[in-house]
Amino acid sequence: MQIAQNLLHGHSRVQHFPVSFFAAVMGTAGLGIALERGAQVVPLLRPLSLAMVAVASLGFLVLLAVYGAKLVTHRAEVRLEFVHPVRLHFFPTISISLLLLSIAFFRIEPNVALMLLVIGAPLHLMFTLTVLDQWLHRESFQVPHLNPAWFIPIVGNLVVPLAAAPLGYTEIGWFYFAIGIVFWLPMFAIILNRVLFHQPLPERMAPTLFILIAPPAVAFLAYLRLTGSLDAFARILYFFALFLTLFLATQVPRLVRMPFYLSWWAYSFPLAAMTIASYAMHEKSGLPAYLLIAHGLLAITACVVAGLALRTGLAATRHELCVPE
Repeated sequence: MQIAQNLLHGHSRVQHFPVSFFAAVMGTAGLGIALERGAQVVPLLRPLSLAMVAVASLGFLVLLAVYGAKLVTHRAEVRLEFVHPVRLHFFPTISISLLLLSIAFFRIEPNVALMLLVIGAPLHLMFTLTVLDQWLHRESFQVPHLNPAWFIPIVGNLVVPLAAAPLGYTEIGWFYFAIGIVFWLPMFAIILNRVLFHQPLPERMAPTLFILIAPPAVAFLAYLRLTGSLDAFARILYFFALFLTLFLATQVPRLVRMPFYLSWWAYSFPLAAMTIASYAMHEKSGLPAYLLIAHGLLAITACVVAGLALRTGLAATRHELCVPE
């Protein structure tokens, strides 16, 4: 709450409140879901899972209130964000946050989970169609604008089956899965081309490289949820996500030397998704190696989210957030 008060202090703070803040909800909700999966093996983790879901829910409501205030009082600033070649792609973090909270609430209160799905899934489809329209008809987009955050609106569709299938909406889950999986492969090639053969990512956007982990990890979980089968395709998705996790781990020494930006929250949800995927692999295969991987990733994810929360709070008290770029 102290962070929220600091952010709301002053009219200009609301004016420059970035939509990318909702990535923090994705990270905390993802950790809550990962803790719940871990609690199926270590029951002592369940209270921590419930606490993290509560933190994510409260955080979402606070951020929604602040951004709603921005929409009312600074509509022109919101419009500028919505046409910005980079910030545009963070608007779907709002709908993905709703979907992740739906997944988290399924074991707590299914009716709340259904309500969040009913709001989040159509909202994410709207964002997907809007972003695609921008891609097709905006001449201002250039190669330097490309970064892994472009995955968010399209590949975010893979989260829907994880919320929809347990509630009985399997066909809806397949619809969104098809969108996400088919767009993921060409998008991955485009982003890889940009990273390898063009200018390096700006320092501010470098942490978004961790977003590369999320599509195959979430696709693996969605495929398991829809089919229940740990077949060859599922294994390809998991092991590619695991490879990307290992590769990006080698980049950590470079990344941690960079100044803090809100984009650092891009570390959190992909790590949580990989953690959940590893628990799912252990459940399906019965091999203890996957459980060791999952426990290790859970500890890392928890430390990352705690560190990001502390660093964000510190930046807020120093008035380093919600300022003009």
